[in-house]
Amino acid sequence: MSSSSGSVFAVGGYMLCSATLLISNKYAIHKLPAPSFVLFSQLAGTAIVVKTAQALGYIKCDALEKSKAVKFLPVALIFLSTIFLNIKSLQYANVETFMVFRFSTPLCISVADYLFLGRQLPSPRSWACLLALLVGAMGYARSDSSFGVKGYAFCALWYGVFCLDQIYLKHVVNTVKMDSNWGRVYYSNLLASAPLIFTFAGDASELEALRGMDKAAAVAVGVSVVLGAAMSYFAWSARALLSATSFTVVGNVCKLLTISINVVMWDKHASPVGIVCLLFCLGSAYFYKQAPLRAEAKDENDGKELQLPK
Repeated sequence: MSSSSGSVFAVGGYMLCSATLLISNKYAIHKLPAPSFVLFSQLAGTAIVVKTAQALGYIKCDALEKSKAVKFLPVALIFLSTIFLNIKSLQYANVETFMVFRFSTPLCISVADYLFLGRQLPSPRSWACLLALLVGAMGYARSDSSFGVKGYAFCALWYGVFCLDQIYLKHVVNTVKMDSNWGRVYYSNLLASAPLIFTFAGDASELEALRGMDKAAAVAVGVSVVLGAAMSYFAWSARALLSATSFTVVGNVCKLLTISINVVMWDKHASPVGIVCLLFCLGSAYFYKQAPLRAEAKDENDGKELQLPK
C-alpha cells in the first residue's frame, strides 16, 4: 500500500469510527448509565481484543516491556486528563463555546510542529485555511442562540493539555520503536484503563447500574469496545502518517461531521448561517496542505536546482 493510499485508508477509517463510536457510546450509556465503566470497558476491552487476536495469529503485537511502558505512561495520563478537562469544560461552557477553542488548536500546534517535530511552518495558503477554520467555527458559534463565553479556566487548561497530547503522541510515534501499530494500541489502552477501575468502583450509582445490567446493555458495551479498538488502530495509523497539525485538522473535521449528524438526527437544528459556516469550515479543511519536514523541503529544493525549467 502506497503512502497516499495508506493515509486515505487511515484517515477514512478514523473518521468513520469517530462518527459511529459517538452514536454507539450514546446508546451504550443510555442502556447502562455508568460512563466510567463504559470507558474502562472500551480501553481494557481493546487491550484484550488485541492480545486475543495476536494469540490466534491474526496480528502482530509488541510484548509488554518496562522501557516501552514508561514511555507510553504519559500517553495514558495525558489522554485521561484531556477527557476529564473536556467534561469539565462542557460543564461550564456550552458546546459552541468549546468548539471555538477546539478549532483554534491547529494554529498553536502548527508552531509546535515547527519547534519540536522538525516541520516547516505552514504555507501562506495553509495559514489562511487554519484561520478560516477558526473564523467559520466562531461564525457557527455566534449563530447559535445559546452561545455564551464562560468557563475560560477549564477551557484554557483543556487547550494546553490537548495541544500537549497532539505533540507528545506524535513524538512517541517518531521515537518509540514498535513492531507494529497494534503495539501502540495495546500499550496506550492498557495503561489508560488501569486508573479507571477506581473511578467506577468507588461510584455507588455506577455499581448499582452494573448490578442491573441486562443483555441489551452488555451487547451495546461490547459493540462500543469493538468500535473503540478500531478507532484506536486508525488513530495511531493516522498519527504515524500525518503531522500533528494535520491530524488535529482531521479531528476537527470529525467534530464538524458530528455536529452535522446532530443537526440531522436530533432536535437541535442549525440556522442557515450556521450551516453556511459549517460548509465554510469543511472547505477550508479540504484546501489545507500539510507542511513538509524541513529535511524533505531541503532535499526538494536541492533537486529543483538540478532541473531545467519547463
